[in-house]
Parts: sequence; C-alpha cells; structure tokens
Amino acid sequence: MKLSMRIRIARQRARMSQEALALTLGVTRSAVANWEGADGVLPASARLARLAEITDVSFEWLATGRGPLRHARGTDKVSDVDGEFIHDEEERRLLQAFREMTADARLQLLLIVEAGKGHRRTADRPLR
Repeated sequence: MKLSMRIRIARQRARMSQEALALTLGVTRSAVANWEGADGVLPASARLARLAEITDVSFEWLATGRGPLRHARGTDKVSDVDGEFIHDEEERRLLQAFREMTADARLQLLLIVEAGKGHRRTADRPLR
C-alpha cells in the first residue's frame, strides 16, 4: 500500500476532513490532497510524524506500511488480519461475527456476498 493511501486511511480513521487535518498541521488543504494523491508530493518526516500523532496511528505504519496500525493500549487491540488492516467499526464487527460462525454459516454468508458482487461459485470450485 502506498504512503498516499496510508495517509488517507489515517485521516479517515481519525474522522477528519482534509481541511481539518490541514488546519491542525498548519498546511493548506491542497497540500493534504497532494499527499493523498497517487502522484502527489510527500510530506516531510517531521510533518509525517505529527500526522501520525494527530490521527493516532503508529509512525512506523504510516511511514513504511510495516508494524501495527496503532499502538495497543490496554485492551484496545490493533486490527491486523494477514497484513490487511480493518478500517472501520463495521468491518471489525463483521470479521468478529464471521469468526464466531459455524463452517456452514460461513459458507452461506460467502455465497451471499459473492453473489452480490457478481461472483459465481460452483461446487467444484473450493472457497479460498
């Protein structure tokens, strides 16, 4: 995942608009938009560190994509599943419910979700 996407994820997780983040960092909204753009410029390290602090993500994750999204605090766990991060509460709840389902219920749910996305699964094509 590119830095631009990690910046966007951090900002959205903090429930901040580009404008709000820009005001907090003392930059223009267009600077934040450029950081989040595919071909945008990159923020300086000190600004990136401040951005991590403001959005409550770990600097290592924000700068490199490695490590936990957030530092664990007490019982507050970091949501990290096979290197993919859960971006919102609904995803976390869905994953938790899925983990607690029986194998048959999981299969039924996957069939519903795949049907909704236009995927087709046949009996001879195993779930992955």
